[in-house]
Amino acid sequence: MRKILALSILVLGLLSCKKEVNSKLKVDVSNIEVNVKVDRFDVDFYKTTATDLDKTKLKYPFLFPKQPDSVWINKINNKDERELYNETQKVFSDINGLTTDLNSFFKYLKYYNPKSKTPRVITMLTNIDYENRIVFADSLLLISLDAYLGEKHPFYNDYPAYIKQNNEKEQIIVDVAKTILNAHKFSKKPRNFVEKMIYKGKKMYVLDAYLPTVSDSLKIGYSADKMRWAESNEAQIWKYFIEKNMLYSTHKELDVRFLDIAPFSKFYMEEDSQSPGRIGEFIGWKIVRSYMQKNDVSLQELLQKNEEEIFRKSNYKPKK
Repeated sequence: MRKILALSILVLGLLSCKKEVNSKLKVDVSNIEVNVKVDRFDVDFYKTTATDLDKTKLKYPFLFPKQPDSVWINKINNKDERELYNETQKVFSDINGLTTDLNSFFKYLKYYNPKSKTPRVITMLTNIDYENRIVFADSLLLISLDAYLGEKHPFYNDYPAYIKQNNEKEQIIVDVAKTILNAHKFSKKPRNFVEKMIYKGKKMYVLDAYLPTVSDSLKIGYSADKMRWAESNEAQIWKYFIEKNMLYSTHKELDVRFLDIAPFSKFYMEEDSQSPGRIGEFIGWKIVRSYMQKNDVSLQELLQKNEEEIFRKSNYKPKK
């Protein structure tokens, strides 16, 4: 793991990999019609006065649990709430880019899932509720804009770097896709380490299909440096997993070390801090890509495939 490839070779490798994956998933969605309209609850709410509160409540009845009107008016006029709203408007006064991203995503979603319906999209503020910044429920998609003000925003000063690096507005479409993807039906949850990697890798491959123009680093949530490290050390990581007899292990410790959200993966080496967290998910993604390149399988079929079969038929061999 100590040998890092020259940057020029790495860049060529990244471009080659990206081109190969995209050619497999290149589809024409230009004739698929979706019309995403984004309702700005964040704007409508904080522009509401006591006089027109009933009008706002009528437009968004599900966002107003039963409370005296005074509760909502006090919230609208609260100093901290106003500051959060004003700061969010600095970044999201114009959401044309987000609307374009959503339209593109829902076209690809409909291409692969013709029966899917485009939900009503609503932007809002949730006091930076990081765990629930995207909520999807059948016909409704809620997006908490205050969680995407940019990693350097003072509101996120107390966040660890590996978390706030994904608090960028470009990350919204990835989080939307991941949230909707989690509603898909996958094969049964796996037990051993290699199957867990592939299970997560299948979801990442679906993101390849749904977000074909989004960079790999954005899809997996790695900084540029961490992504370069992962690409450079792919062969060494795989060798480590094999030599340590990890592939068929069912120890949950491996989830913590290589699959859970973390600042870095835990090889127990000096270089650990250079690695990204969830490196097992990255390797699983590579295995699934290898499988899809070598087998004539549709995206829907992939979701139902057994992880052991995917592993066996992937003939995964990372380049040294």
